[in-house]
Amino acid sequence: MTDTPFVRPDVRLFLDYLNALPGPKMHEMDPTAARAMYVATKGVADLPQGELATVNDLTIPGPAGPIPARLFDVAEHREPGPVTVFFHGGGFVIGDLETHASFCAEASRALNMPVVAVDYRLAPEHRWPAAPDDCEAAARWVASNPPELGRTATSLVLCGDSAGGTLTITTAMALRDTPAAVPVIVQAPIYPATDARGAYPSFEQFAEGYLLTRGSMAWFDDCYRADVEHMRGSPLRGDMAGMPPAVIVTASLDPIRDQGRAYASALVAAGVAVTYREAPGTIHGFITLRQGIPSAVGDVAGYLVAVRAAVSEAEAARVMRQAAGA
Repeated sequence: MTDTPFVRPDVRLFLDYLNALPGPKMHEMDPTAARAMYVATKGVADLPQGELATVNDLTIPGPAGPIPARLFDVAEHREPGPVTVFFHGGGFVIGDLETHASFCAEASRALNMPVVAVDYRLAPEHRWPAAPDDCEAAARWVASNPPELGRTATSLVLCGDSAGGTLTITTAMALRDTPAAVPVIVQAPIYPATDARGAYPSFEQFAEGYLLTRGSMAWFDDCYRADVEHMRGSPLRGDMAGMPPAVIVTASLDPIRDQGRAYASALVAAGVAVTYREAPGTIHGFITLRQGIPSAVGDVAGYLVAVRAAVSEAEAARVMRQAAGA
């Protein structure tokens, strides 16, 4: 007999609403229509962006042309310090600067830090490894402190949700192996996909009815077509030694929950400092569902508190190493 999983009341209401909607599902559409649908749900599902002192569009030189980006900052001017680089979710197929703007604004407020969101190339028009190529290039650009940024980064914090969580990890690996101008001091993936090869219980348990479904994941995979044997396609294939400290959050009702758990375990086994949080009774995608699922406000707040603590600790250690000439 299978235990019935705990589902929060507001999550149940949201899922009942979502599962009763008529018409084709997102993965039954072409990518252009799916992207438009995702953007259109933002006003219903997520909270408003709110006020910030700085919201500037940027253009980052990329390996295949300009990469759009956006700077979110609660402050108008900054002393040198850490800068967060954010990679949005959406299965490598959907999502953009607009769909995650509210989260990026909240991250800047909670962390008291600039956040640079990266609008990397999407599949199927640009298949793997276009996304990790763009994200690595963008992180290196921020680390180089270009004048267009108007901020001086002393270190980087890498952050992203879902596909963006995967890109957070692959970018951290790339900058570990070939360091950028400033170090990555924290990686903070949110419900990341880390192992496209493995069989995990959560994939079967939550394959239908919990927003992210077996069908949508198959569609994303077919569009993206990553090499699942390569660490840039399945980060658990990579070496975890020397990775930056991590803050990892998963959702208990997420089909890829166990991949996040496995990644946290692999980091711990490699001696990497890890803060692991699992949001109980909620679903994949909750960081952009704070209006549709009000309890997600607390999940996002708890995650950002953990990130801020990790950044403070890592930045203090960086400064001490620098002072000691290490």
